[in-house]
Amino acid sequence: MWQLWNNRRYEDSMSDILIVDDERDIRELIGDILEDEGFGTRLAGNSEECMTAIAEEVPALLILDIWLKDSQMDGIDILKAVKRDHPEIPVVIISGHGNIEIAVAAIKQGAYDFIEKPFNIDQLLVVIRRGMETSRLRRENQDLRRRETESADMLGASAAFRTLMGQLEKVTKSNGRVMLTGPAGSGKELAARYIHGNSGRADAPFVCVSCASIEPDRMEEVLFGRESEERGLETGLLEEANGGVIYFDEVADMPLGTQSKILRVLVDQTFLRVGGSDKVEVDLRVISSTSRDLEAEIAADRFRRELYHRLNVVPITVPSLEERREDIPDLARHFIALLNGTQGLPLRELGEEAAALLQTMSWPGNVRQLRNVIERVLILGDPSGEIRATEIPGETEVPAEDGRVVLSGAVATMPLREAREAFEREYLMTQINRFGGNISRTAEFVGMERSALHRKLKSLGVVTGAKTGRASKSDGEEAAAG
Repeated sequence: MWQLWNNRRYEDSMSDILIVDDERDIRELIGDILEDEGFGTRLAGNSEECMTAIAEEVPALLILDIWLKDSQMDGIDILKAVKRDHPEIPVVIISGHGNIEIAVAAIKQGAYDFIEKPFNIDQLLVVIRRGMETSRLRRENQDLRRRETESADMLGASAAFRTLMGQLEKVTKSNGRVMLTGPAGSGKELAARYIHGNSGRADAPFVCVSCASIEPDRMEEVLFGRESEERGLETGLLEEANGGVIYFDEVADMPLGTQSKILRVLVDQTFLRVGGSDKVEVDLRVISSTSRDLEAEIAADRFRRELYHRLNVVPITVPSLEERREDIPDLARHFIALLNGTQGLPLRELGEEAAALLQTMSWPGNVRQLRNVIERVLILGDPSGEIRATEIPGETEVPAEDGRVVLSGAVATMPLREAREAFEREYLMTQINRFGGNISRTAEFVGMERSALHRKLKSLGVVTGAKTGRASKSDGEEAAAG
């Protein structure tokens, strides 16, 4: 959630395929086919062009002919160099009929797969799509590992945040399985990385499995790996996480068939690779997350109850941004500094009125939405001076510069006394929620004595929850409003 990168450049690199073949017709034909399918391609006719292209920008996938005429290196030499310097790149070997044995040998040396000439277009596309998915998963997990220390910074001071941190601290030193629940964008993945980064497994891998983004028919191969005589051995994400943490993001999207096999892994700490016969032993800590109601998923036969109980040993709820409005100004300032450091966006101060407005807005996208709003303001706004309330997007009920306020239709039709009460009630509820239920800070901000504020809230039918830090209408006021 906190980690940021240039999305366009990242997506472009993920579609970049380098095609290396000494026959111009072959490499151009493959390039045209892949470009028609939406991939970006680069072409190289010999080993020198190939290594230069890789040095300029590492591709997402390499299609490599074994025999390269008039080259200092053949395909096997290039394969060895690429797997040494860039082991995350899937390499697909192209071979003629007479070179199958060499192609199989290349598989054993780390090649992802091979395509025999003359190749079938459908077969080519299947291999390329699978290879590109493998490339994406490897890069995502490497990116997570590189930024893990930065990403594990937790920020907040609200009551809801302190409760979350207290729960996270209790589970960091254990090996217990944790189920993180909360709305999308609230920071469940950040919480998972915090647990890992402060645990005894901090120096071991943290591998994220995005259950929603992996094709269902590929899930088991991605998780367990595969082995075959023709293609050798390819490890899956479970093996990559051995000794560390495997994080199932949005676990409700895991296919039912895979759920049964993951349940067995949790029981035995062993599994079989796809196509394999030897058991693989792993030592894993499992953290899962979901924004869905798993009890409802179980009732609908979309999630296995046994797996739920295995994963839900320690349930922790990650609060929404609306439950921690008090943290919004500090989070906004954090994003301003982070975007300045990572993208070179202006390092601006957050104005007091802008901070207050951010605290009163609706945040269905939670912390992720707040980060996007700050990025938009920094990109489109005046690079000099502090951020003003009028620059905050998505809010149109900001007072005009001449002091006028546009009334809603409901308030505009009320008698003055009712309209005043409606405004005061909504205004005070907004301020109390903004300050996390802290009456003293609310009273100071609105310019009232604490006792006077209590009397005003009582007269308006506003009740505050001591535990939740939230203000709401009393039952009588709700009934009247209904």
